[in-house]
Amino acid sequence: MNAAVNAATASPLVALVGNPNCGKTALFNLLTGSRQKIANYAGVTVERKEGTLVTPRGTRIRLLDLPGAYSLHPRTPDEQITCDVVLGRLDGESRPDLIVSVVDATNLRRHLRMVMPLKRAGHRIVVALNMVDLAKRQGLRVDAASLSRELGLPVVETVGIQASGARALVEFLDASAAAEGATGASPSASDPVGDAAVARVEKALGVDAPLREADTLLDDHAEVERVLHVLGLDEPPAESPSDRIDRVLLHPVLGIVILAVTLFLVFQAVFTWATPLMDGIEWSVAQLADLTARVIPEGPLRSLVVDGILAGAGGVLVFLPQIVILFAFILVLEDSGYLPRAAFLLDKLMGGVGLSGRSFIPLLSSFACAIPGIMATRTIPNARDRIVTIMIAPLMTCSARLPVYSLLIAAFIPATKVWGGANLQGVVMFVLYFAGVGSAFVVAWVMKKFGLRGAIHPLQMELPNYHWPSLRNLRIGLLQRVEIFLRRVGGIILALMVILWFLSSFPAPPEGATGPAIEYSFAGKLGAMLAYVFEPIGFNWQISIALVPGLAAREVAVGALGTVYALSSTGTDLENQLGSLISHGWTLPTALALLAWYVFAPQCLSTLAVVKRETNSWKYPLIMAGYLFALAYVAAGATFYLAQWLLE
Repeated sequence: MNAAVNAATASPLVALVGNPNCGKTALFNLLTGSRQKIANYAGVTVERKEGTLVTPRGTRIRLLDLPGAYSLHPRTPDEQITCDVVLGRLDGESRPDLIVSVVDATNLRRHLRMVMPLKRAGHRIVVALNMVDLAKRQGLRVDAASLSRELGLPVVETVGIQASGARALVEFLDASAAAEGATGASPSASDPVGDAAVARVEKALGVDAPLREADTLLDDHAEVERVLHVLGLDEPPAESPSDRIDRVLLHPVLGIVILAVTLFLVFQAVFTWATPLMDGIEWSVAQLADLTARVIPEGPLRSLVVDGILAGAGGVLVFLPQIVILFAFILVLEDSGYLPRAAFLLDKLMGGVGLSGRSFIPLLSSFACAIPGIMATRTIPNARDRIVTIMIAPLMTCSARLPVYSLLIAAFIPATKVWGGANLQGVVMFVLYFAGVGSAFVVAWVMKKFGLRGAIHPLQMELPNYHWPSLRNLRIGLLQRVEIFLRRVGGIILALMVILWFLSSFPAPPEGATGPAIEYSFAGKLGAMLAYVFEPIGFNWQISIALVPGLAAREVAVGALGTVYALSSTGTDLENQLGSLISHGWTLPTALALLAWYVFAPQCLSTLAVVKRETNSWKYPLIMAGYLFALAYVAAGATFYLAQWLLE
C-alpha cells in the first residue's frame, strides 16, 4: 500500500489547462486512453479527471484535466478549482510539476490570454498548439518556433483527434521527465512553497486587488496583440467554413426548425434503433431466469434469484441500449460544436421565461441525468440564473425515465406508422420529452414572476469551429457512462431489489390464506396504506409499492414492478410478467396517468443531495421535492380522469 502511494507521489503531475472548447479533453483522452479515473474534488461537485501516460522511455506521468477556464480570476466554481490547483492552494491536491497550456490555433487572440497569467504563476509551462489541422485548412499558418520565441515558452503542435496528434507533446514530456530524473529533483521542488509564496503569486496575478484585475487583463490583451502582430496573424480572419454553415444553422427561423427536427430524430432513434438489442437482452434474461428456476430447488433462494434479482435488475438492464443511443447523440452533438449553437438559438426563447441561453447545455445534459446537468450549472456566472436552472433541471426527461416510458408505451401504444412513416411510439416519446421541456419553461416563468428575481444577463459564449466528432472520444465517453449505469444496476438497484424482494416475501401468509402471498407481506401492507393516497389518481397497490424504491432511483420503478408482479403471480415466465400488466388491472387511463406522473416525478434522493451540495442549503432541495410531488400528483390525476371521460 505504502509502495503504491510512494510510486504515485514520485510520478510527475502534469496539468492540462485551457479555455473551454480548446480540445483539451480530447487531448487528455488521446494521451491517457482508458487509463483514467473520474471523481470529484473534495468538498465540491466539480469533476476531477486524472489519467496516466506511459512515455516511450517507460516513465509514468500523472495527467490532470482541469476544468475549462478563461482566466485565473474565477467567476464560476469550475474556474475556482482551476485557479486553486494552479496556485497550489487546494487542500489534498499537489501543485502541478508542469502545466500544458492548451490553445486553439484557430483562435489565438482569445486563447493566448490564458497563457499570460499562467506564466506569472511561476510554473514550468509548455504550450500545446492544438487544432493545427483546422488552422491550416482555414489558411492560418502559425509558426510554432516563432510563437515559442515571442512567448518565451516551448511550443509543440498537437491534433487531439488524430492517433499521432500528440507525438510532439509526448516526446517533450518524455524528455522533460528524463531531464528531471537526471537532476534528481522535481523541477517544482525549487519553487517557493508555503502561504507566503502563494500570496506573492496571487499579488502578481492581481487576485488580492479587484482594481488590479482590469489592469492585468489589459496588459495581457496588449501582449497578445503584440505577439499576433509579430507573427502576422493580427489581420481579421477570412470567412471560415464554420461561418458559412452558421448562416444556415443559426438562422432565426430555419435554425430553430433544424434543431427541432434534430431532436425529433434523436428520440425516434432512441426508441426504434434500440428495439432489436432490447429484445435480445430481454430474451437472454428470460432464458437465464428459466435456467435458474430449473437448477435451484423451489424455495426462498430461487425466489430471491428469479423474482428478486433477475426480475428487478434484468428489468432495468434491458433499457441500456436506449440510454447508450441517447448518450451517443449528445456526445456527437457536443463534440461537433453544435451544442453551443443550440444555446444561442434558444437564448431569446429562454430569455422570455427568465433564463439565458447558457442554461441550455445544463438542461440538455439533464436529458441523460439530472445530476450532471445540475453540476453543469457551475458554468453559469449569474447566481439567479444558476438557481432557476437547477430547480427546473429535473423536469428534463432523464434516461432513468426511459424504462417506465418504454414499458408503458410498448404495452399501450400501437407501433403504427403516422405522418409519413414516423413510428407512433416514437412520436409519443417525443411528446413526453416536449412536455417536460414545456413544463420547465412554465416553472421558470413562474419563478421569474413570483419568486427569484434579478437582471437577465445577455449570453456571451465562444462558438467553436465545427469538426467531425472523434470516434475515440465517443468510445471513451460511452464506456464511462455504461460503466456508471452498470454500477448503479449492480449496486444501488440490486440492493433495492433484494430489499424489496424481502419486504414482498415476508412474513409468509397464514395457513389457509388465499390469494398471492405478497398481499400478506410487509410490502403488501405498505401498498395497502399507500393506496389511500394514490388510488384517487388511478394507481393500484402494486404501482404504489413501486413508487417507493423509485425515490432512490427512478429506473428502479420498472424493476420493482417486475418483482412485485413476479411475486403476485404463480408462474415463472419472467419474459411475459411485465407484458401482461393489462391483465393485472391496468387500464389505458392508469397507464397514461403513470406517464404523466413520471413527467414530473419527484427527484431521486441522489439528485436532491447534489442540489443541497450545489446550493449549500436544504431550502432548495425541499422546495424541489415538494413542488415536483404536487405537479406529479395533479398531472396524474387530471390525466386519469380526462382519459376516463374521453373513453366513455
